[in-house]
Amino acid sequence: MMRTSITAAVVLAATPALAGETVRYEVDGTAYEGYLAQPAGAPAGLVLVIHDWDGLGAYEERRADMLAQLGYAAFAADLYGAGNRPQATAAKKAETAALYDDREAMRARILGGLATARGQVGDLPAVVMGYCFGGAATLELARSGAADDVVAYTTFHGGLATPEGQSWEGVEAFVLVAHGGADGAITLDDVAQLGRELEAAETAYEIQIYSGAPHAFTVFGSDRYRERADRQSWNAFTDLLAERLGG
Repeated sequence: MMRTSITAAVVLAATPALAGETVRYEVDGTAYEGYLAQPAGAPAGLVLVIHDWDGLGAYEERRADMLAQLGYAAFAADLYGAGNRPQATAAKKAETAALYDDREAMRARILGGLATARGQVGDLPAVVMGYCFGGAATLELARSGAADDVVAYTTFHGGLATPEGQSWEGVEAFVLVAHGGADGAITLDDVAQLGRELEAAETAYEIQIYSGAPHAFTVFGSDRYRERADRQSWNAFTDLLAERLGG
């Protein structure tokens, strides 16, 4: 397993409407800033949330709060670095391209977030999930086998392609894919290809496709948001959490 150097400290989140805390931590000497939300009682498990291409923001914090309300500890990890929240499209593309080109760094940052979360909440069973770029990053970690204590992975409208030299062979954790049928960025052919790979590797999986849902269909307030697809995919995900983590 890849090893990283991690330190962390918790401070109160600045936004009173949010239930969680900002967590400042380091991975291999670089500063990162995540977000931790915890339930009132003992958590049933841990959910690691991986952000979209614009970095960790209010969207991921809201999802973490929603998970805490369901009884799970949720940690939204930071893959870009503290204060790095790109606004321009070109900057977002540059950040994701850098990690797609250096997948070892991508995995190290996810593992650093996971280790930081465990340092705050203890050695709980974990599920990793992500949105768009975060979904692709989630599958990257799943294929690597670097986190053998993660029981399931979930991608929402994320990239699905398996890079050359990687495969799903030996992956024992469950994989849930939530995808929009009208996604123009990641096609149904891409979905079918992933299904074939998972089937051939005998990796346990479920793929859900939501008719009429475009790319990024879960993003609240956007013109791509589709309430039905968001609700159904969230229900599928929380059913998975109940099955794999309890609660």
